[in-house]
Order: sequence, then C-alpha cells, then structure tokens
Amino acid sequence: MRLLGIYVHVPFCERRCGYCAFNTYVLSESGGSAATERYVSGAIAEIELADRTIGPERPALTSLFFGGGTPTMLSADQIGTIIGAVRQRFEVRRDLEVTIEANPDGLAVGQLEQLREAGATRVSFGMQSIRPRVLQLLDRTHDPERALQSVAEARAAGFDHVSLDLIYGTPGETQDDWLATLDAVLSADVDHISAYALGIEPGTKLAARVRRGELPGPDPDEAADRYESADDRLTAAGFDWYEISNWARSPDARCRHNLLYWRNDDWWGIGPGAHSHLDGTRWWNQDSPELWAEAAIGGDDPAAGREVLDVDQRRLEDLMLGIRLSEGWPVPAGSSADPIASDLLVDGLADHRDGRVVLTTAGRMLADEVVRRLS
Repeated sequence: MRLLGIYVHVPFCERRCGYCAFNTYVLSESGGSAATERYVSGAIAEIELADRTIGPERPALTSLFFGGGTPTMLSADQIGTIIGAVRQRFEVRRDLEVTIEANPDGLAVGQLEQLREAGATRVSFGMQSIRPRVLQLLDRTHDPERALQSVAEARAAGFDHVSLDLIYGTPGETQDDWLATLDAVLSADVDHISAYALGIEPGTKLAARVRRGELPGPDPDEAADRYESADDRLTAAGFDWYEISNWARSPDARCRHNLLYWRNDDWWGIGPGAHSHLDGTRWWNQDSPELWAEAAIGGDDPAAGREVLDVDQRRLEDLMLGIRLSEGWPVPAGSSADPIASDLLVDGLADHRDGRVVLTTAGRMLADEVVRRLS
C-alpha cells in the first residue's frame, strides 16, 4: 500500500523575503490574529474533507509537515489544534513524524517547548548563511548566530530531530563565506542538513534586481563548486546524502515526509496554494487565504485545478523524483535502459548497485541530463 502523509501550508510571514516565490502573505497586512483564527478553522474543515474524500481504506499517516510561509506565526496552541484534528480524523503511525518549519528569529519564549508538547517531533530552521551580508541580500532578518542558538534550544526542548536549511550561490557570496557557513552548521547539534542552490524566481524582488543589472545572476560553475564542497564537508563529518540536496546523520534522521514526495507516494496538502497527490491525481488549492477558507469552511472543495497523469507521465515523474535518491533507480539487466546505464557509468554520472543506477557526485549536479537519457 502506498504511504500517506499530510502537508499543512501556513502562508503567513512577518515579512516577505526577496527571493521567495512561495504562496505567502505578510500577516500584519492580512488581518493579524483574526486571519490566523480563520486559517485554523479552514484547516480543520479541509482535514475533514480529506478524511471523507480518501475514505477508510487507507494506510496510517506516516508524516505531518507544517511548511510555509512561517508556521510559527501560528501559536503553539493553534498548531496543536491542527495536530489534534489530524489525529482525530486519521489513524497515525506510532512513530508519526511531525515537522515544523521555523525562522530562528520568529520564536516566542517557550514556543519550542510548547510545540514539542503539542506533538511536534522534528523542527527545521531556515538558517541560509552564517554571513550577515548574505542574509541581508536575501532579506533575512535573523542574526546568523541565532540559528545556532535555536538548534540548542530545540534540543533542550526535547526535539528528536533538528535540521538546518542552507542556500548557496547568493550573488556576492564567496567560497570562504560558504565554507564558514558549513563549519558553523557542523558545530551545531543537528542531524539533518538541506542545501539548495539559489534560484531566481520570476516575479520576486531578487529577480527584478538581477533584471535591472543591480546584481549578477547565479553562476552555475560556482554553484557546482559550492555543492561539491558541501558534499565533501558533510560526508567527512558523518552525514550521508540521501537525496540530492539533503544529508542526514542516520536513516532515522531523514525527513520521512519529503521522502513521500521523492518516492511519489500520496499526500494531502492543507491550506491556500497547497498541492496534493493521490495515486496519480494531482490538485492544487486556491492561492487566496480568504477564498480558500471560505470554500473549506463552507463545505466546498477549495481546489483551483487538478490533473490526472497518464501511464507515461507517471513513469517519467517517478524517474525524475526517484533518480534524486541515494537508493537509485532500478535498471534490470537486459532492459532497454541497460545500455544507457552503462554509458552513464562510463561518463562518470552514475554507479550500478544491485540492479539500480545511483548518481555519482557529478551525476547529482547533472540529474536532468541523466533523466533525459534514461527516459
């Protein structure tokens, strides 16, 4: 049976970062506490819709992930209410993973302890960089040392797993900046690290600055150098890559919810703009928090659109996602893909392990090319 998780998109932020293209809204401009209360009502209503729609023949939930936006713009009680609604409507695994994304400077006193008591097991802090000038360019407001302090506070609060998210390739970032960031992260008590190359997304403040010539665009060669140095440093420190942009100290530290995505399992996305996937059918909610809440609370489906993938589309999507994992992609001996896999080996882009193609470091940086050749 396919695994099942729930994603909860909390769209509110204290301010909007210049590189962010996610469906987010500044809370002070969106109704403040009244908006968060209505959001919680909408989330509970959509959880009830998910229960009715999926039906009783389903596996126990493996994960619940609060992303955003900034989930900790909700109070711990509000997050606890949503967790409680999920537990009331869905059978959950005894070891249910409950992840909360958080900004290091957006936590109230005692909030981490309260979140842990509410049932959160994993917290992921958006650190991005240790260099203040890099953070400033990204419109991040936290003191870089605050992220490291947050890790210690999360451990003291009893969180089982703590992750830091990093961004490399910011205009003006040097190799020394990036190495300093890696060293800082490795000094913290984390068991999971995500590192993503900065993308210039259309419609963002950062994209406008690049378009006007105020900032240079990302350099692919520099990004490749950053990735290689990250993989070298993290591997030497005892972290293993399990997905192209993610490293964990142990299998237990891997983000179980994100593995649902990469293995193309099933998840229901709660909240404005959230995406869902059930057995080859995908849909996405209305972006507007008000319109989404109005539909959900009124008992209507808040989806804005949906699509059903055909067999070829599903196979390609399985390949595009699955090849990103360290477990690799199955290529049975004698299959039509077997000669292609051998060419990937010769080109240094993949290894063969137990009938599976596993990307090398070079292959991870050219994953799209590998997918093109295997498809």
